[in-house]
Amino acid sequence: MSTFFSILLPAYKCRYLKECIDSILGQTYPNWELIIVNDASPEDIDSVVQTYTDQRIHYYKNAHNFGAKRIVDQWNHCLSLAKGEYIICMGDDDRLKPDCMEQYAQLIARYPDVAILHGQTDIIDEQGSLLRHTPKRSEIESAMSLLYHRIADRRPQFIGDFCYRTEELRAQGGFYYLPYAWGSDDISAIRAAALHGIANTQETVFEYRDNSASITRHPYVAGKLCAIIKESFWICKFLRKPADNEQDKHYRRYVRRHIVTHTARKCYYILF
Repeated sequence: MSTFFSILLPAYKCRYLKECIDSILGQTYPNWELIIVNDASPEDIDSVVQTYTDQRIHYYKNAHNFGAKRIVDQWNHCLSLAKGEYIICMGDDDRLKPDCMEQYAQLIARYPDVAILHGQTDIIDEQGSLLRHTPKRSEIESAMSLLYHRIADRRPQFIGDFCYRTEELRAQGGFYYLPYAWGSDDISAIRAAALHGIANTQETVFEYRDNSASITRHPYVAGKLCAIIKESFWICKFLRKPADNEQDKHYRRYVRRHIVTHTARKCYYILF
């Protein structure tokens, strides 16, 4: 029996929503559902969604807006509606490559114990043109490796280029809450990878749109600084866990030496 995926789409903006939905409908892999949750948006999300008749699309509307600060609560609300064995939570301005779920299904077949997968990503601009590729990753790596490369190489990653096994994500309390989701995707991924590692696609499957309307571009200085400090405390606590091999011991030593610099750099980015 083929793996069933739930695509979670917290919707607030209309501008790229049709592109996003079309990219999901264009998947070569057919066994999925799309859960769109309108976060009490002032924009006319209804008019976009109502143009689609595919029975795999499920549309919900929040009575009250979670807002940018509590966007993780919106992610977890979407998660509560999912029926799939695996979930992908993506932005309403991002896109999936046509074989995204096909690639994930192949990885799941090869690594059935792994609770999280990552898709190689293209970063695109507001017009959908390629800005850059994210670096290719080893097909399988540890949580400590994930953390190390995030800090040492500043390896980019986004909420939408991860695919989680639903049962394990729910067992861990859903996506990890931090204000404005600043670091939430990192902690959620590391925590899931700590179970049985993380498997990475070797082909591009996701497109992250760098655009002026994203939370990343808005300052929200106090809230993001708070999130950075909380993330750093979480990382310090995670580093108390024993490493499984010499490579992970090296990664842990590096992160311990550089966590203060990493935190300061992220604070500087927000402030200046």
